[in-house]
Amino acid sequence: MSATRTAETRHRERSMQIEKVLFYGVFGLLLLGPLAFGAVEPWSIFTIEVGAVLLFLLWTGKQVFEGGIKIRWNPAFLPMAVFGGLIAVQLAFRITAYPHDAVSLALIYVAYAVLCFLVGQTLVRGPQARDLALIFSIYGAAIAGFALLQGISPNGKLYWIRQPSMGGWIYGPYVNHNHYAGLMEMLAPIPLVVSLSRLAAPKVRAVAATAAAVMLGTIFLSGSRGGMLAIIAELVILASLLVRQKRGLRTTIGIGVFLAVVAGMLIWIGGSELSQRIASAGPGHADLSTDIRANINRDGFRMFLKRPILGWGLGAFPIVYPQFRTFYTNFFVNEAHNDYLQLLIEMGLLGFATMVWFVVTVYKRAAKKIAHWPTDVSGAMTLACMLGLSGILVHSAVDFNLQIPANAALFYVLCTVAAGTPFAKPARKRRPVVPKPVEEAIDPAEILQKSATNF
Repeated sequence: MSATRTAETRHRERSMQIEKVLFYGVFGLLLLGPLAFGAVEPWSIFTIEVGAVLLFLLWTGKQVFEGGIKIRWNPAFLPMAVFGGLIAVQLAFRITAYPHDAVSLALIYVAYAVLCFLVGQTLVRGPQARDLALIFSIYGAAIAGFALLQGISPNGKLYWIRQPSMGGWIYGPYVNHNHYAGLMEMLAPIPLVVSLSRLAAPKVRAVAATAAAVMLGTIFLSGSRGGMLAIIAELVILASLLVRQKRGLRTTIGIGVFLAVVAGMLIWIGGSELSQRIASAGPGHADLSTDIRANINRDGFRMFLKRPILGWGLGAFPIVYPQFRTFYTNFFVNEAHNDYLQLLIEMGLLGFATMVWFVVTVYKRAAKKIAHWPTDVSGAMTLACMLGLSGILVHSAVDFNLQIPANAALFYVLCTVAAGTPFAKPARKRRPVVPKPVEEAIDPAEILQKSATNF
């Protein structure tokens, strides 16, 4: 009997170790992407793809090791699968204008799907979500701190070492400041929600509020106007939710202090330079003007009208666009600078409708879980995800964050978390019940004998 119990214990320990490797492996890949310049280069894309495949194989081996495959379903998986089917149709019937790029992008989409699937299978408990919130908060604050240092002492190189081959507006580990802002839009709501909840000690909430303030402040300091618009949208949504749920005076004061810290940091570090960045792209920085963006949008809409049902094919925009361009520029227009328009161009109305289905599914599922977010881990994590997703969806109307693998992978994973089932709560430890001592039974004959004697 003891040998059987020992074997079961070892089996359980190995299973838990593999689960930890899967959990930290998935989120380790997500955190690697931004550090690798947004994972836009072949080596970093290859790392994400191979890492996703290896983790999936490990998960499969774990299922076999446990004696059966058990899949936790997520409503977001169905529209994701349909979108993958549309890509397969484009490739099978050679609808795409450039099959090579379509296959390359299809592989990275498969990696996104695998990461989302693994997150759905491994992130299932409340303590895991707490650990993840801590990791993301520390990670985001560290990148924001690095971006501040780089902004104070720039030399035009990534990490002060590497010169971008095509120029750009460097901020943090990204060549493009807009993509840095996109990352922070998704990460900053996590410590912000923690600071407003009752899930941590007061000192921890104060530290979380400081981290969120630094992260939000760097969005403004980066000069990304789309990022500024996105973060304002996030704060408006959060304020509307707080008013609707009738949060108390303490929460209102906390938000006021938080905004004062952000404003103070912006004035101290940014000063007059910040207003110049908001007003214009700034001297010496390569950025598209409003007129060029409007021209790209107009030309892109003409592209869409030529193939409105299934589009030109995934990744075909930079190949086909020169045929439709109506203006002169020395920029290489490799993206539409509008994720919605580029989705219409490359995937047509069917692909666009599938993505709308995906987003609506995520928000409908998430809305059911945030009622008790101040005291519920699932609700708090879902609210943070919703705020981050809302910001990036606003920003996507004027930029192409979802064409950057690091940002796109994080976006889809946050969607998976928001649409998932509530996290399991740890079982409460029950105190052992100590049985009361049983009184010795008294013989009725003795009672009668004593009574007779006394009488």
